[in-house]
Amino acid sequence: MVVPPHPPPPSRQAMLALYRQRASRYDMELAPFEPIRRQAIDRLNLRPGQTVLDVGCGTGLSLPGLCQAVGPQGRVVGVEQCPEMLAQARERVAVDRSGTAVELVCASVQQAPLVGWADAAMFHFTHDIVCDPQALAQVLRHLRPGAHVVATGLQWAPAWAWATNAWVWSAALYSVSSLRGLEAPWRLLAAVLPGLRVEPVWQGAVYVAHGQVPDAP
Repeated sequence: MVVPPHPPPPSRQAMLALYRQRASRYDMELAPFEPIRRQAIDRLNLRPGQTVLDVGCGTGLSLPGLCQAVGPQGRVVGVEQCPEMLAQARERVAVDRSGTAVELVCASVQQAPLVGWADAAMFHFTHDIVCDPQALAQVLRHLRPGAHVVATGLQWAPAWAWATNAWVWSAALYSVSSLRGLEAPWRLLAAVLPGLRVEPVWQGAVYVAHGQVPDAP
């Protein structure tokens, strides 16, 4: 599966600095987006016993919903490169009573030591990851044919929606390391997931994209 070229991704140091600053207040900042998170988990169409990758899992806000979806026979793998964020995710897992096997990996997605196959992958507000061909290739090589993939995040609204785009601009400056790709953040995913569906929400300021890994030729 070949991912088309794209501008170089931001440095790992830049991303670590950005999210270290946000770690202590991240849950509060993401609270307004919880309906989108629930929508994204629903779009994964998870079944009990499956394995799902939570790519760029942050403080683990998606983990309870993912654990509930795959159940005690399932497996959830969260990947996050910011130690401060992942520490909060570990605390969240420690009080979880679903019985689901949860593995948390502290590494960049490009270098994450993923093992085995997954039935689904979730990218929730991970703009710098979905715009990085190396990161996407690392995730895709661990997904089974037919695996469901869901990505959400900021995007530019139509040009006439200047007020919405002013909000996108301010939110992006605070949460991503580059504004590149905001016109179509799902572009790389669309190139490898035939039939990728993109749903605009929040007056076009946010997208929910979902598709499936094609069967092997």
